[in-house]
Amino acid sequence: MSPDITTRPIALVGLMGVGKTTVGRRLARKLGREFFDSDDEIELASGRTVAGYFRDHGEDEFRKGERRVIERLLDGKPIILATGGGAFIPDATRKVLNEKALTVWLKGDFNTVMERVSRNREKRPLLRVDDPRAKMRELMEARHPIYAKAHITVPIARGPHVRTVHKVIRAVKTHVSQNA
Repeated sequence: MSPDITTRPIALVGLMGVGKTTVGRRLARKLGREFFDSDDEIELASGRTVAGYFRDHGEDEFRKGERRVIERLLDGKPIILATGGGAFIPDATRKVLNEKALTVWLKGDFNTVMERVSRNREKRPLLRVDDPRAKMRELMEARHPIYAKAHITVPIARGPHVRTVHKVIRAVKTHVSQNA
């Protein structure tokens, strides 16, 4: 690992479809770190899918469980964490993420995000609506000002995810050097 990369955990935040999991896995490999996806960890802990948890218990209960899982994962080890699209929205979870990790908002444009999420909509409980495009616009409008509270913002690159991985590494190095 490069000496000018933080030893803190790095948490990727942003809307569904921006590539948090794919970028996170590749970033972890590149930096020699362990990777976790908070949605996968929630499914392991609860024994049910995210969609099933949403359906049976509602979003509020899901968010409480999500915060507990994130708190457990951010125990000081320098991991890479991909969070669910709504994880950074509740104040309590955002506070945990910003205090215990370096947060990186992967910011995507509407068309790129819609193209990506339309491939696998059934796994996305918030897009199980009559007009998923309108729902995505609503989510972007509501969530972008909150995602902007992350330590770093990285616009996602079109094309291979490795481009975004390199952009994240450069942004983290810049952040660390400016805040040393």
